[in-house]
Amino acid sequence: MTISTVTIVGAGYMGGGIAQVLAIAGFDVTIADVSVETANASLERLQKEARDFEEQGLYSPGSADLVAKNISAGKPLAEAVAEVDFIEEAVFERLDVKRDVLATISQHARPDAIIGTNTSTIPVKELESAVQHPERFLTVHFSNPAPFIPGVELVAGASTTAEAVEAVKELLATSGNQGAQVADTPGMVLNRLQYALLKEATSVVEEGVATAEDVDTIVRTTFGFRLGFFGPFAIADQAGLDVYANCFVTFEDAFGERLATPQLLTDAVAGDRKGVKNGKGLLGDYDENASAELIAYRNKAYAKMSQLLAELGPAPKAAPQAD
Repeated sequence: MTISTVTIVGAGYMGGGIAQVLAIAGFDVTIADVSVETANASLERLQKEARDFEEQGLYSPGSADLVAKNISAGKPLAEAVAEVDFIEEAVFERLDVKRDVLATISQHARPDAIIGTNTSTIPVKELESAVQHPERFLTVHFSNPAPFIPGVELVAGASTTAEAVEAVKELLATSGNQGAQVADTPGMVLNRLQYALLKEATSVVEEGVATAEDVDTIVRTTFGFRLGFFGPFAIADQAGLDVYANCFVTFEDAFGERLATPQLLTDAVAGDRKGVKNGKGLLGDYDENASAELIAYRNKAYAKMSQLLAELGPAPKAAPQAD
């Protein structure tokens, strides 16, 4: 199945952002919300926002015209979902609300229409029983702000067909997004990792190791600096897997099982996989040319990031609290 028509249910900032992304990519998009009036107001906001983004250079020239041309409202939910190829539910993150909305969507959608949910933490298995024909249902998790964050998590349920997943992957490729399919577990990957970092960061502050401000400085200027270009496995391959294994010994001595050496890393080092430096890493093998190209890309990427940060200047800070 090829998707050409889309309805976004939930036209707030998350759903509206998704609508803009798909409209700019050429899809015919309808937005629906709790009322026609709410959806119409959101449409006006999205059109103005797109013009502002284009004037600021955040959208390519012509994008605002595409948003105005390709996004429509003015229909109640049942009518808005009735004849489209793909419906993305983007209401707020509460299980009962999502189940109610998904039930309404599947009642009025075509039996072959693909239905996605933009949940950030709820497993498919907790939602799919609300959907008629669950074989066409899956998680399609965009991140906020959707116009500027390209990654999308995809989660298939026990009943989801491969054809439904492939159709959504094609849609994402057309819109310039990068889809990654993960297993059906709470929090998936994005928020499991993001919340694990926040949990450890709060422990650091609670233990008096550093202030919240200094933790944020360290994260954004060190390993977080790399994360726009490389994930944790690629970073470990570049740093040296044997180095990581040795560092984990210190962590395990200090913090116990919580930060013990991962078995995946232990097995890699035992198999003489040390990363880029010996051509054998967690992500595969690196010959001499691949290693040189990777290091050259890394150096250019980090230099460009430094230049961008200098150009943008520091992010605005929270207002100081009154005494």
